[in-house]
Amino acid sequence: MGFEGFVIHNTACEKETKLEKWDFIIRRDGSVSTSSVLLDSENIHICLEGDFNRDYDAMDKEQKIQLFTASKIIAELSKRYSISPLYLFPHSETCPGAYFPWNALVIYPAGGYH
Repeated sequence: MGFEGFVIHNTACEKETKLEKWDFIIRRDGSVSTSSVLLDSENIHICLEGDFNRDYDAMDKEQKIQLFTASKIIAELSKRYSISPLYLFPHSETCPGAYFPWNALVIYPAGGYH
């Protein structure tokens, strides 16, 4: 498989109604649900439960944990499928939102976490 990158969603998006669209969903309680197979041959889809259209500093503890979990999933899948962890794409112009903290999803190998 030659994946191009990761598409990030959040459930606050009005278009997000079906679990089947995502390969991974990270719930508010920190649990992760996965599809039985990767659904898209070009990208891996990760959804965060809740509204993530805000600055990192404005997020609550649970949202920050969800972002950390997403970053760990991205790091692992990047190694497994030889995808750059920097190839992160929004689901749409409004999802996950203009204020989504993209840097919170990146783990820099040389210096540890961002």
